[in-house]
Amino acid sequence: MISPRVTTLLVTGSRQKLFVRKNLLSESARVSAIHCQSLSIEYPGGTRAVDKISLKVNPGEIVSLIGPSGCGKTTLLRLMAGLEQPTEGAVRLDPPVQGDAGGIAFVFQQPSLLPWRTAIENVVLPLDLIGKGSPSNRREIASELLRTVGLEGAVKRFPSELSGGMKMRVSIARALVTEPHVLLLDEPFAALDDMLRNQLGQLLLELWERRRFTVVMVTHNIAESVLLSHRIAVMRDGALASVLDNPLPQPRNEEIRATSKFGEFYGHVSRTLRGES
Repeated sequence: MISPRVTTLLVTGSRQKLFVRKNLLSESARVSAIHCQSLSIEYPGGTRAVDKISLKVNPGEIVSLIGPSGCGKTTLLRLMAGLEQPTEGAVRLDPPVQGDAGGIAFVFQQPSLLPWRTAIENVVLPLDLIGKGSPSNRREIASELLRTVGLEGAVKRFPSELSGGMKMRVSIARALVTEPHVLLLDEPFAALDDMLRNQLGQLLLELWERRRFTVVMVTHNIAESVLLSHRIAVMRDGALASVLDNPLPQPRNEEIRATSKFGEFYGHVSRTLRGES
Protein backbone atom coordinates (compact mmCIF):
# COMPACT_ATOMS: atom_id res chain seq x y z
CA MET A 1 0.00 0.00 0.00
CA ILE A 2 1.01 3.62 -0.45
CA SER A 3 2.31 5.29 2.67
CA PRO A 4 -0.33 7.47 4.35
CA ARG A 5 2.26 10.19 4.84
CA VAL A 6 2.15 12.11 1.58
CA THR A 7 4.70 14.84 1.19
CA THR A 8 6.16 15.83 -2.02
CA LEU A 9 11.28 14.49 -4.01
CA LEU A 10 13.89 16.73 -5.44
CA VAL A 11 13.78 19.24 -8.30
CA THR A 12 17.01 20.87 -9.44
CA GLY A 13 17.96 24.50 -9.09
CA SER A 14 19.16 25.76 -12.47
CA ARG A 15 17.71 25.89 -15.97
CA GLN A 16 20.51 23.73 -17.33
CA LYS A 17 19.96 21.09 -14.65
CA LEU A 18 16.21 21.30 -15.17
CA PHE A 19 16.73 20.28 -18.81
CA VAL A 20 18.82 17.29 -17.70
CA ARG A 21 16.11 16.33 -15.24
CA LYS A 22 13.54 16.48 -18.03
CA ASN A 23 15.48 13.84 -19.96
CA LEU A 24 15.83 11.65 -16.88
CA LEU A 25 12.14 11.90 -16.10
CA SER A 26 11.19 10.72 -19.58
CA GLU A 27 12.47 7.29 -18.58
CA SER A 28 9.83 4.91 -17.23
CA ALA A 29 11.85 4.33 -14.05
CA ARG A 30 11.24 7.95 -13.03
CA VAL A 31 7.44 7.72 -12.96
CA SER A 32 4.97 5.15 -11.72
CA ALA A 33 1.84 3.46 -12.93
CA ILE A 34 -1.11 3.34 -10.52
CA HIS A 35 -3.01 0.06 -10.23
CA CYS A 36 -6.38 0.12 -8.47
CA GLN A 37 -7.57 -3.46 -8.02
CA SER A 38 -11.23 -4.08 -7.05
CA LEU A 39 -11.03 -1.05 -4.80
CA SER A 40 -13.88 -0.44 -2.33
CA ILE A 41 -14.40 1.61 0.81
CA GLU A 42 -17.44 1.39 3.07
CA TYR A 43 -18.04 3.77 5.94
CA PRO A 44 -19.91 3.01 9.19
CA GLY A 45 -23.61 2.86 8.47
CA GLY A 46 -23.13 1.03 5.19
CA THR A 47 -22.29 3.96 2.91
CA ARG A 48 -20.14 2.60 0.08
CA ALA A 49 -18.24 5.59 -1.33
CA VAL A 50 -16.14 3.57 -3.78
CA ASP A 51 -17.42 0.29 -5.15
CA LYS A 52 -15.10 -2.31 -6.72
CA ILE A 53 -13.13 0.05 -8.95
CA SER A 54 -10.34 -1.40 -11.07
CA LEU A 55 -8.34 1.21 -12.96
CA LYS A 56 -4.78 1.42 -14.26
CA VAL A 57 -3.17 4.82 -14.79
CA ASN A 58 -0.16 4.39 -17.07
CA PRO A 59 3.26 5.93 -16.31
CA GLY A 60 3.34 9.57 -17.42
CA GLU A 61 -0.38 9.63 -18.19
CA ILE A 62 -2.89 12.34 -17.22
CA VAL A 63 -6.26 10.90 -16.17
CA SER A 64 -9.24 12.99 -15.04
CA LEU A 65 -11.86 11.68 -12.63
CA ILE A 66 -15.18 13.30 -13.47
CA GLY A 67 -18.74 12.76 -12.31
CA PRO A 68 -21.57 14.30 -10.25
CA SER A 69 -20.96 15.55 -6.73
CA GLY A 70 -20.83 12.74 -4.18
CA CYS A 71 -19.96 10.02 -6.71
CA GLY A 72 -16.68 9.11 -4.96
CA LYS A 73 -14.07 10.99 -7.04
CA THR A 74 -12.21 12.58 -4.15
CA THR A 75 -12.45 9.41 -2.08
CA LEU A 76 -10.84 7.43 -4.91
CA LEU A 77 -8.08 10.03 -5.16
CA ARG A 78 -7.45 9.84 -1.40
CA LEU A 79 -7.28 6.05 -1.63
CA MET A 80 -4.64 6.39 -4.35
CA ALA A 81 -2.67 8.70 -2.06
CA GLY A 82 -2.95 6.40 0.94
CA LEU A 83 -4.83 9.09 2.89
CA GLU A 84 -7.64 6.56 3.35
CA GLN A 85 -7.49 2.79 3.52
CA PRO A 86 -9.80 0.56 1.44
CA THR A 87 -12.27 -1.88 2.91
CA GLU A 88 -11.53 -4.21 0.00
CA GLY A 89 -8.98 -4.31 -2.80
CA ALA A 90 -5.63 -2.58 -3.05
CA VAL A 91 -3.70 0.29 -4.63
CA ARG A 92 -0.24 -0.43 -6.01
CA LEU A 93 2.37 1.78 -7.62
CA ASP A 94 4.70 0.27 -10.21
CA PRO A 95 7.55 0.90 -9.66
CA PRO A 96 6.80 1.46 -5.98
CA VAL A 97 7.58 4.79 -4.34
CA GLN A 98 7.59 5.97 -0.76
CA GLY A 99 5.09 8.67 0.08
CA ASP A 100 7.23 9.87 2.98
CA ALA A 101 10.20 10.30 0.61
CA GLY A 102 8.26 12.61 -1.65
CA GLY A 103 7.25 10.17 -4.39
CA ILE A 104 3.58 11.20 -4.19
CA ALA A 105 2.34 14.79 -4.28
CA PHE A 106 -1.22 15.85 -3.43
CA VAL A 107 -2.70 19.26 -4.31
CA PHE A 108 -5.92 19.99 -2.42
CA GLN A 109 -8.82 22.24 -3.46
CA GLN A 110 -7.58 24.95 -1.13
CA PRO A 111 -3.87 25.87 -1.20
CA SER A 112 -3.52 25.34 2.61
CA LEU A 113 -0.37 27.44 2.85
CA LEU A 114 1.13 28.11 6.27
CA PRO A 115 0.30 31.78 6.94
CA TRP A 116 3.47 32.47 8.94
CA ARG A 117 5.76 31.28 6.14
CA THR A 118 6.60 33.21 2.99
CA ALA A 119 5.97 31.78 -0.47
CA ILE A 120 9.48 30.37 -0.73
CA GLU A 121 9.34 28.99 2.82
CA ASN A 122 6.07 27.20 1.99
CA VAL A 123 7.61 25.66 -1.14
CA VAL A 124 10.72 24.59 0.81
CA LEU A 125 8.61 22.85 3.47
CA PRO A 126 8.44 19.35 1.89
CA LEU A 127 12.24 19.33 1.47
CA ASP A 128 12.60 20.33 5.11
CA LEU A 129 10.31 17.47 6.13
CA ILE A 130 12.29 14.82 4.26
CA GLY A 131 15.65 16.41 5.09
CA LYS A 132 16.82 16.57 1.49
CA GLY A 133 19.81 18.77 0.65
CA SER A 134 21.33 21.70 2.49
CA PRO A 135 19.19 24.72 3.49
CA SER A 136 20.76 26.84 0.75
CA ASN A 137 20.20 24.15 -1.86
CA ARG A 138 16.56 23.79 -0.81
CA ARG A 139 15.97 27.52 -1.24
CA GLU A 140 17.66 27.44 -4.63
CA ILE A 141 15.34 24.66 -5.73
CA ALA A 142 12.24 26.42 -4.38
CA SER A 143 13.27 29.71 -5.97
CA GLU A 144 13.64 28.05 -9.38
CA LEU A 145 10.21 26.46 -9.11
CA LEU A 146 8.60 29.76 -8.14
CA ARG A 147 10.24 31.27 -11.22
CA THR A 148 8.85 28.40 -13.30
CA VAL A 149 5.29 29.12 -12.13
CA GLY A 150 5.73 32.86 -12.71
CA LEU A 151 6.16 33.98 -9.10
CA GLU A 152 9.80 35.03 -9.01
CA GLY A 153 8.70 38.44 -7.70
CA ALA A 154 6.65 37.00 -4.83
CA VAL A 155 9.17 34.77 -3.04
CA LYS A 156 9.13 36.86 0.16
CA ARG A 157 5.40 37.50 0.27
CA PHE A 158 3.18 35.88 2.88
CA PRO A 159 -0.04 34.08 1.84
CA SER A 160 -2.13 37.04 3.02
CA GLU A 161 -0.36 39.14 0.38
CA LEU A 162 -1.13 36.74 -2.48
CA SER A 163 -4.19 36.45 -4.72
CA GLY A 164 -6.08 33.17 -4.98
CA GLY A 165 -4.34 32.28 -8.24
CA MET A 166 -0.92 33.08 -6.80
CA LYS A 167 -1.62 30.90 -3.76
CA MET A 168 -2.51 28.00 -6.04
CA ARG A 169 0.72 28.51 -8.01
CA VAL A 170 2.65 28.32 -4.74
CA SER A 171 0.74 25.15 -3.85
CA ILE A 172 1.62 23.58 -7.22
CA ALA A 173 5.29 24.57 -6.80
CA ARG A 174 5.29 23.04 -3.32
CA ALA A 175 3.83 19.81 -4.71
CA LEU A 176 6.51 19.61 -7.42
CA VAL A 177 9.51 20.56 -5.27
CA THR A 178 10.24 16.92 -4.45
CA GLU A 179 9.98 15.84 -8.09
CA PRO A 180 7.17 13.35 -7.48
CA HIS A 181 6.52 10.22 -9.50
CA VAL A 182 2.77 10.79 -9.05
CA LEU A 183 0.84 14.07 -8.84
CA LEU A 184 -2.72 13.91 -7.48
CA LEU A 185 -4.96 16.98 -7.76
CA ASP A 186 -8.36 17.45 -6.12
CA GLU A 187 -10.16 20.17 -8.11
CA PRO A 188 -7.20 22.55 -7.75
CA PHE A 189 -8.70 25.29 -9.94
CA ALA A 190 -12.36 25.07 -8.87
CA ALA A 191 -12.39 28.32 -6.87
CA LEU A 192 -10.77 30.41 -9.63
CA ASP A 193 -12.37 32.45 -12.39
CA ASP A 194 -12.45 30.94 -15.88
CA MET A 195 -9.56 32.96 -17.28
CA LEU A 196 -7.23 32.13 -14.40
CA ARG A 197 -8.42 28.53 -14.38
CA ASN A 198 -7.49 28.21 -18.06
CA GLN A 199 -4.08 29.81 -17.44
CA LEU A 200 -3.25 27.40 -14.63
CA GLY A 201 -4.48 24.45 -16.67
CA GLN A 202 -2.06 25.48 -19.41
CA LEU A 203 0.69 25.82 -16.78
CA LEU A 204 -0.01 22.28 -15.63
CA LEU A 205 0.38 21.02 -19.21
CA GLU A 206 3.68 22.90 -19.58
CA LEU A 207 5.01 21.43 -16.33
CA TRP A 208 3.90 17.96 -17.41
CA GLU A 209 5.69 18.38 -20.76
CA ARG A 210 8.92 19.06 -18.84
CA ARG A 211 8.66 16.29 -16.25
CA ARG A 212 6.10 13.73 -17.52
CA PHE A 213 4.94 12.70 -14.03
CA THR A 214 1.81 10.56 -13.69
CA VAL A 215 -1.24 12.74 -12.99
CA VAL A 216 -4.72 11.99 -11.65
CA MET A 217 -7.02 14.99 -11.32
CA VAL A 218 -10.53 15.32 -9.94
CA THR A 219 -12.63 17.91 -11.76
CA HIS A 220 -16.26 18.85 -12.39
CA ASN A 221 -15.29 20.83 -15.47
CA ILE A 222 -15.77 18.88 -18.71
CA ALA A 223 -13.75 21.32 -20.85
CA GLU A 224 -10.87 21.15 -18.38
CA SER A 225 -10.84 17.36 -18.46
CA VAL A 226 -10.93 17.35 -22.28
CA LEU A 227 -8.07 19.84 -22.57
CA LEU A 228 -5.75 18.27 -20.00
CA SER A 229 -6.33 14.52 -20.02
CA HIS A 230 -5.19 11.54 -22.00
CA ARG A 231 -8.15 9.59 -20.62
CA ILE A 232 -11.27 10.55 -18.68
CA ALA A 233 -12.69 8.19 -16.05
CA VAL A 234 -16.41 8.83 -15.57
CA MET A 235 -17.77 7.87 -12.15
CA ARG A 236 -21.31 7.36 -10.97
CA ASP A 237 -22.58 6.22 -7.54
CA GLY A 238 -19.11 5.18 -6.38
CA ALA A 239 -18.46 3.02 -9.43
CA LEU A 240 -16.51 3.46 -12.64
CA ALA A 241 -19.09 3.99 -15.36
CA SER A 242 -16.73 4.43 -18.32
CA VAL A 243 -13.14 5.28 -19.26
CA LEU A 244 -12.87 7.44 -22.39
CA ASP A 245 -9.75 7.75 -24.54
CA ASN A 246 -9.11 11.35 -25.56
CA PRO A 247 -8.64 11.53 -29.36
CA LEU A 248 -7.25 15.10 -29.37
CA PRO A 249 -3.61 15.38 -30.50
CA GLN A 250 -0.72 16.37 -28.23
CA PRO A 251 0.66 18.84 -27.35
CA ARG A 252 -2.44 20.93 -26.63
CA ASN A 253 -3.03 24.58 -25.91
CA GLU A 254 -6.02 26.89 -25.49
CA GLU A 255 -6.51 27.19 -29.25
CA ILE A 256 -7.71 23.59 -29.45
CA ARG A 257 -10.92 24.61 -27.63
CA ALA A 258 -12.13 26.25 -30.85
CA THR A 259 -11.79 23.10 -32.98
CA SER A 260 -14.62 20.80 -34.02
CA LYS A 261 -12.79 17.77 -32.57
CA PHE A 262 -12.75 19.42 -29.15
CA GLY A 263 -16.48 20.11 -29.38
CA GLU A 264 -17.25 16.57 -30.54
CA PHE A 265 -15.33 14.95 -27.69
CA TYR A 266 -16.79 17.44 -25.19
CA GLY A 267 -20.25 16.33 -26.32
CA HIS A 268 -19.31 12.67 -25.97
CA VAL A 269 -18.08 13.19 -22.40
CA SER A 270 -21.23 15.18 -21.56
CA ARG A 271 -23.51 12.43 -22.87
CA THR A 272 -21.56 9.79 -20.97
CA LEU A 273 -21.94 11.80 -17.77
CA ARG A 274 -25.71 11.85 -18.34
CA GLY A 275 -25.70 8.10 -18.97
CA GLU A 276 -26.70 8.48 -22.61
CA SER A 277 -23.73 6.63 -24.11
